[in-house]
Amino acid sequence: MKINIYYGGRGLIGDPTLYVLNSMQEVLKELNVNIERYDLYEYKNNIVTLPQTLKDADGVVLATTVEWYGIGGYMQQFLDACWFYGDKEKISGIYMCPIVMSTTYGERDAMMSLTEAWEILGGLPCTGICGYIADVSELEENIGYTRVIEKRTEDLYRSINQKAAVFPCSNQAVKQKVSFTPGLNLTPQEAAQLSELASDDLYVQKQKEDIQELASMFKDLLNEKEPDYTMFLQDFKMHFRPQAGFGAAYKFVIADSPKPLVIKVDHTDMECYYGDIESADVEMQISPDVLEAITQGRTTFQRAFMSGDMKMKGDFKVFRTLDLLFAFV
Repeated sequence: MKINIYYGGRGLIGDPTLYVLNSMQEVLKELNVNIERYDLYEYKNNIVTLPQTLKDADGVVLATTVEWYGIGGYMQQFLDACWFYGDKEKISGIYMCPIVMSTTYGERDAMMSLTEAWEILGGLPCTGICGYIADVSELEENIGYTRVIEKRTEDLYRSINQKAAVFPCSNQAVKQKVSFTPGLNLTPQEAAQLSELASDDLYVQKQKEDIQELASMFKDLLNEKEPDYTMFLQDFKMHFRPQAGFGAAYKFVIADSPKPLVIKVDHTDMECYYGDIESADVEMQISPDVLEAITQGRTTFQRAFMSGDMKMKGDFKVFRTLDLLFAFV
């Protein structure tokens, strides 16, 4: 059995939809299900080819986060591509579980939109999960919510495994009447190649590495000097403010820096160096200009993250402590 997961959110730390998806994946792995996950924001330039990835799927999970209104642009683009270029005959046998978490109003409407869209495509909808979650910690600390996620995941598994019957609906009549949509003018071999490239994480990562290598080569040709990142070490040491009973490890991946900046805090002790670390509580991607602005007190870690100038993954509560540990402002 194979289940594809399509996530239409922005991948932000603290997104409750990501917590639900990670919990579902753990249950599916225990059930020996083959899982493929596509974070649509990473495939925004290749969304039109993603319907090809449905060809060997028995079920799908369509997941998104309502941050202000509706299902979001990435998920809408994916559904549009399924309508215009997807194999309707194949979709008609695929079970779909909608997952919608909201940090504002409208999670039920969004889940209904996903269900209706899949019905119009001819697919088979299953019972999904939707809810208003202001803080992801509500999910982490509530055992009842965990059981709901596990139950819905098991229901999807049983529906696929037992080929559960689904009552026909009027939405499917739309497909029969207006599904005269053009297809991609591709041979089967070309379509398969596009699908393979769009869904291959190694290929996408290789393209990014090639671009970075070319950028570095042109910098050398222009005799550009690499910035001296060692100046940040003294800034962190001078502005360290210990927090009683707190300990954590931070990793800063600085653009164009050969090694990440690692900060280890253990109560009143702080270690700061350029190197690597096996595991960090928080890992951040940041440019030297933004890090300089923070260390000079023009902004904070929290503001840089909220404005999109910095990306991070890990424990959000530990991340927020950075502005208390280092009083640059």
